[in-house]
Amino acid sequence: MRLMRIGAPGRERPVAATLDGRCFDLTPLTPDIDPGFLAADGIARTAAALAAGALPATRIEGERVGPPVARPGALLCIGQNYAAHAAESGSAPPAEPILFYKGTNTVVGPEDDVLIPPGSRKTDWEVELAVVIGRTARYLTEADDPLEYVAGYALSNDVSERAYQLERSGGQWSKGKSCETFNPLGPWLVTADEIPDPQRLTLRSWVNGAARQDSGTADMIFPVAELVRHLSQFLVLEPGDVINTGTPEGVALSGRFPYLAAGDVIELEIEGLGRQRTRCAAARVAAR
Repeated sequence: MRLMRIGAPGRERPVAATLDGRCFDLTPLTPDIDPGFLAADGIARTAAALAAGALPATRIEGERVGPPVARPGALLCIGQNYAAHAAESGSAPPAEPILFYKGTNTVVGPEDDVLIPPGSRKTDWEVELAVVIGRTARYLTEADDPLEYVAGYALSNDVSERAYQLERSGGQWSKGKSCETFNPLGPWLVTADEIPDPQRLTLRSWVNGAARQDSGTADMIFPVAELVRHLSQFLVLEPGDVINTGTPEGVALSGRFPYLAAGDVIELEIEGLGRQRTRCAAARVAAR
């Protein structure tokens, strides 16, 4: 099952899409796909309603696709989680997961513009597997199955401004990660039952039609289950929280490709999770 949010920013409506392409209105069950929906067993209730034929059909052609999860409580990101990307960044593979936070107001839809900050010199793309939490997780042990706490998966672009991240960071990465529009997400939240093994997915990216990244989640240093368990030792994971699990090699930081500029088109794809196409535009400076 694939969950979507359709409509103008701030006015999205929840939709369930089936594998055969049909779409169903979820408003009889919930006003939105948000942390409350996930915490209240919303995915199971949606599946039961679909099986019972209790949801009205709807059409989404020509409408904006929003991020599949309404503004998450936390947007947690893992750095350098692919060995080849760590190498192209000039770093050794980390001994344990590197965690940084992104502002949750960075989350936009999979076709929304990515806004290049004023004065930016080094805006970069990062195709990533996003994990959406479905149950509260704290202090998971080796006896727990961390994947049981996952509601589903989505395609994510962890857009980064490398000068802000590395040259002006003050020791933390979040300055280079939290500019507006810096996390296109979606098009779908694909429920966990459709992705039995998140370590067997192909990730790809293109800029202006030219291939950039082509890898697989099997190359993660820390797999999804280990990330969920590890993070639960340091913070409480709550329904609706999103984990960006890292990006493979092939970003502009490598020095092999130019950084993004207004007018560039970024395309991303993860097997089974859909495709994004976003255009870069210059951010507007607020009038004084």
